[in-house]
Amino acid sequence: MKFEFNKKYATISLYAIITFAICLLMVVIVQKFSIIAALFGKIAEVLAPVTWGVVIAYLANPIMMWFERLFKKLVEKKKPHSRLTRSLSVAVSITILIAIITALIAILLPEVIDSIMDIANNFKYYIQNIETRLTKLFKDYPVIYTQIQSALNSIQPKIVETANSIIPKLADMALRLKDSALVIVIGLKDFIIGFFVAVYLLLGKERFIAQLRKVVTAIFPAEAAKTVFNISSHTNRTIGGFISGKLIDSFIIGVLCFISMTIMNMDFVALISVVVGVTNVIPFFGPFIGAIPSAFLLLVAAPKQVIPFIIFIFILQQFDGNILGPKILGDSTGLSSFWVMFAIFLGGGLFGFAGMLLGVPIFAVIYSLVKEFMDFLLNKKGLSSNTDDYLEPVFSKSSADNSTEPKITYFLKKNKNTETNDLTQTENKD
Repeated sequence: MKFEFNKKYATISLYAIITFAICLLMVVIVQKFSIIAALFGKIAEVLAPVTWGVVIAYLANPIMMWFERLFKKLVEKKKPHSRLTRSLSVAVSITILIAIITALIAILLPEVIDSIMDIANNFKYYIQNIETRLTKLFKDYPVIYTQIQSALNSIQPKIVETANSIIPKLADMALRLKDSALVIVIGLKDFIIGFFVAVYLLLGKERFIAQLRKVVTAIFPAEAAKTVFNISSHTNRTIGGFISGKLIDSFIIGVLCFISMTIMNMDFVALISVVVGVTNVIPFFGPFIGAIPSAFLLLVAAPKQVIPFIIFIFILQQFDGNILGPKILGDSTGLSSFWVMFAIFLGGGLFGFAGMLLGVPIFAVIYSLVKEFMDFLLNKKGLSSNTDDYLEPVFSKSSADNSTEPKITYFLKKNKNTETNDLTQTENKD
């Protein structure tokens, strides 16, 4: 019996095999999730220097490009020296990054360590200070004072026990950090190696990008490859502009906080400035995340400084939110306040601090892509893509037959060709 090859059934069989393979793969992933997660964790640990290198190169790239344009004007007057200008630009940009990080560590690290040691040595005094002030505050309200006292009596042993176990370790670690730079170097091994990786990435940036383009072009069809390139370019602009702008903004806010608190002669200046600057990287909630623990620290250590500090932080964040931030960032995300808050909740819940930082620009990219796709579908149907046109109900019921008809008056796009065709058809009918 002769076998006849049926292309239709062969295609159906292939799809069935692919579907079965995907389902089998999903089952294996679910059953062996812990093993797979551990494997990916090990890979991430091994590739940590490369990851740091990519991050450092990404941050240094704008600086390198600026210096490259400058060196081209100075060096390439008669003939091009692309390798020389690139090497000089990379060297200067990496040196600037290292100088900034070294200066911050040299200036802030001893102050932060001293603040931590001060908190560790005076922790019991701070607890007693809180009890004394609560007693004075509620001495005329015996019922409230009794409840607070009973609560403190039940909580205090646990606080003291936790403090006795944690604080000596904190103080000992601070002393080690202060007395030995070797510990810092070992702890930052991957970060330091990342600088060498970043140098190679920056020197051969165009080559690496060309290789990626080659792979994408080889795998995807022409239109799909073009879409991938457009999405990558848009993602790079959004995330790169947001991160670099937010880092500059947060650095300025931290410096302003340090200078202002020093002038106001407040306690824990370096520690609070670092906390305020670092948490300011997080959009929307960053100022609150940094200000609340800082205000609590001043409340237990120097209560008279709390109200001036809160007023100062409020003024500083108003300056950042209304003047400095918009000046540096502009409308880099294009998201409303609600979607910014949503992105922070989602990113922070899934990936912690990194998710809170990167959640907003990544969600901005996804939001813009979804918006463009919805606009494409609406335009394909001949409908308006303007959101304001949808403030009223899209469909309305006709009073005659209770049928639901679209409000084409608002939604159909005005088209001269359509109007011309309608007029022609009307004339033909007449």
